[in-house]
Amino acid sequence: MISRKAPLREVYVWQLPVRIFHWVNAFVITVLCITGYIIGDPPAIMHSTAPEANYWFGWVRLAHFIAAFIFVVNFAVRIYWFFAGNSFAKWYNYIPLKKKQWRGIFETIKVDVLLLSPKPVYDIGHNSLAAFTYFGLFIIMAIQTFTGFAMFCVSTNNIFEPFFTWLLFEMGGFFPVRNIHHILMWAFILFAIAHIYLVFYHDYIERNGIASSIIGGWKFINATIVEEAEKEELEQEKIKLDEKRLETIEKKIKV
Repeated sequence: MISRKAPLREVYVWQLPVRIFHWVNAFVITVLCITGYIIGDPPAIMHSTAPEANYWFGWVRLAHFIAAFIFVVNFAVRIYWFFAGNSFAKWYNYIPLKKKQWRGIFETIKVDVLLLSPKPVYDIGHNSLAAFTYFGLFIIMAIQTFTGFAMFCVSTNNIFEPFFTWLLFEMGGFFPVRNIHHILMWAFILFAIAHIYLVFYHDYIERNGIASSIIGGWKFINATIVEEAEKEELEQEKIKLDEKRLETIEKKIKV
């Protein structure tokens, strides 16, 4: 039996749009990686049958294109939610702009990578290392979007074709763009392996419901940590209000 020394509080961390983004992303990236691998290294078709009888490769490409468009729309919604979401979904969580975030990154590396400390780093949302890793993943997603559209649009006559054709040639032509797109596919695969392992690892050592939180949205956090976070948030809101008041006073003085 596992005993808990500290009281826990239930915190609603991941809002519904974030959870939908996560699972849609997981599904479409799986489809994109499988179909992309087949497209990048298609098996030889040595049959004497009519071409239409072997159209399975066309369905592979169609599945890749459909998944790609879903991927882009889903990514666009997540970008919007960087600004519209709660404090755990905001963009500033993913870029280490504060000393506290850098300290969290190094502490998490000591626990997760170097195994130098048995004491886990507790965070309400993403820990700083995970958040920074996701920021890198978002950059890769953006690159995959542009390189994918560059290869797709060059053979079409849609309104974006001139821009993506220009981009394709600026990047050195079809072959280097294809190589970038293909190599970054493996980055998704490696990320997925590490991500799944670390989620269950942290769920085991922290016992805060991190694995189930992406389904229901709730995590179970040490009450002291929650109280500290709430205090910090109130202080930040107070600073913002004071800044607004100062701006208002300055405008009145100028008038």
